[in-house]
Amino acid sequence: MKRYTTYNTYLLAGLLALMGCSKKPTDYRDFLNGEELTYPGKISNSQARPGNGRIQLIWTPSPDQSITQYRVFWNNGADSLTVAANTHNTSDTVRCTIPDLSEYVYSFMLYSYDGKGNRSVSTEISNARVYGTVYIGTLNNRLTNTENLFTVNENNSVTLRFLTPDTINIRTILKYTNAQNQEAVATLAPADNELTLTDYKFGTPILYQSSYIPVANALDTFNVPRYDTIAPIYKLIQCDKSLFQERDMWGDMGIYQSDTRVSRLWDGSVGPQGYPNIFHSDGNGGMPRTLSFDMGKVYNRLAVIEETGRDCCNNPDQFEVWGIADLTNAIPEMNPGDPGWKDAMLNKGWTLLTEVKRQDNGNGAFKANLIDNPPPVRFIRIRVLHNANGENSYVNMSEITFWNKE
Repeated sequence: MKRYTTYNTYLLAGLLALMGCSKKPTDYRDFLNGEELTYPGKISNSQARPGNGRIQLIWTPSPDQSITQYRVFWNNGADSLTVAANTHNTSDTVRCTIPDLSEYVYSFMLYSYDGKGNRSVSTEISNARVYGTVYIGTLNNRLTNTENLFTVNENNSVTLRFLTPDTINIRTILKYTNAQNQEAVATLAPADNELTLTDYKFGTPILYQSSYIPVANALDTFNVPRYDTIAPIYKLIQCDKSLFQERDMWGDMGIYQSDTRVSRLWDGSVGPQGYPNIFHSDGNGGMPRTLSFDMGKVYNRLAVIEETGRDCCNNPDQFEVWGIADLTNAIPEMNPGDPGWKDAMLNKGWTLLTEVKRQDNGNGAFKANLIDNPPPVRFIRIRVLHNANGENSYVNMSEITFWNKE
């Protein structure tokens, strides 16, 4: 019984082997309608250039002369685009731009097709990002150098300063009004931190907008969706001292003698002067002491004061500068040393323009900025609080100069 079963097993195996050996090498054609399976040459050097709501695919064409077109598929094959194969020169580049894409990360499958519809092995371009409103919302204009924003040069040009930008910054466009009262445009390159406007109209704002690319090979440049503003820049014009006049007010200090009057403060002298070419007060009082004068016209943007002391002594190192445009009912009948004097000045409409505190002996010329955006000013009161040498009665000064923003 056992021998019979073994024989039947060998017989069945032999029949199967005989049937297998009867297959022909070309029998697979029965499954391909009698044709051979052909794979056209695939592309090479593929890459993606991201853009704004679009993307550009780039590749080197296959040298296979049978290729008639390329097809790109994305969204799991739901979307596609056909590109004609106009060259087979591997020194050329094929470019395919796909528009109207949502902001997303895509994968693209690329195939070469011959005239019979055969297609190549696929080439995948993955992690291809398309940018849009979300990316644009993260962009900011290049930062200005707020600690040293601008310089007004001697030729009345203006140099603006910016901080070093991000490496993907492409440019910053500045829009401003020029001296001919026309809109002008200047461009700041990312490698530059300064830009000089040679024809800027002082007192007008400057708008600026920066542009970026998300990556080095980006198809599009993206603009910050808003302009930022540099506040109007003014040049400093020295106030006309020929208009200055003495204007003694209630509580002001007297003069030492007739040729050391307050008007000595605008006689045009340069540097510390000696007696009697100075303002020299009398000694009939103690600190604080005030002097006053009329600048002869109203200045709307008074900005800087320069005070020069005497060549030796009694030079103020602490004093206040007050201003007002109209003296009608504006002079408090109160000594400057009265504790309520400051409040009385404010109540009468005066503005404290600055409080100067010098750290030297008070001799040389010393400039101080006045408050930003002051009201119109014509009349000046200076309240001296302290002298550098500690002298508590006499006050000496050589020159006072003001500048206005224009």
